[in-house]
Amino acid sequence: MLEDLKPHIQDLRKRLIISIAVLFIAFIVCFLFWEHIFIFIKAPLDSVLGHDVRGKFIASGMIEGVFIAMKSALFAALVISMPIIFWQIWIFVAPGLYKNEKRVVIPFVIFGTTMFVVGVVFSYYGVLPFIIKNILLFGNDQFEAYITAENYFTFFTRLVIGFGIAFELPVLCFFLGKVGLITDESLKNFFKYAVVLIFIIAALIAPPDVISQILLAIPLIGLYGISILVLKFVNPASIQENFDDEDIDDEKKEHNV
Repeated sequence: MLEDLKPHIQDLRKRLIISIAVLFIAFIVCFLFWEHIFIFIKAPLDSVLGHDVRGKFIASGMIEGVFIAMKSALFAALVISMPIIFWQIWIFVAPGLYKNEKRVVIPFVIFGTTMFVVGVVFSYYGVLPFIIKNILLFGNDQFEAYITAENYFTFFTRLVIGFGIAFELPVLCFFLGKVGLITDESLKNFFKYAVVLIFIIAALIAPPDVISQILLAIPLIGLYGISILVLKFVNPASIQENFDDEDIDDEKKEHNV
């Protein structure tokens, strides 16, 4: 059994090495421009702090600036490396698929990367400014907000990368539907459980306030609905039932023979 798994483990190791190497190279390049990247990252906070909200943006430790520079570069490197990472995931999975299933490789890479970027952009321009403003305005007439660079960066990356990953749901469902693992009906039947899971995920990703969690959960529920529509075209339950009926008929014919 171990001998059978050995080629797959070696291939997985190769894909991981390539992905990490690409991420490392992108990190080195991005580190040269970390200040520009961090200015972009803290722009939603800058638009509120000192205008609508009384407060200051500070570094709480001697080497916090160094860590922020590295994390900013790593964040940008991850976004840039996503097409290669998706490509490596597909190369690892593809050998176990049929020829017609391998044809979705290019759509998988393109749409996977596109949806990740859409999730990042949506959270950056649509969600972050609203959440930051409403959180910092709460009690701001009583005290002044002192926000550390580390605290803000953690909040930013959790929300933005969380949205980026969450927006992969339709792409994942497209792939699973294409290989016949799920149908639109199976997602419909799982909906009530999915809503509970979505709010749990939102509570883990978003800041600990109800408004932020709802703002994250609503788009996720919308993405779940989009995934159902995707499967309605890719692998509807009616077609899957026909395949199952044909398989049963074939088994009966073989048994009679």
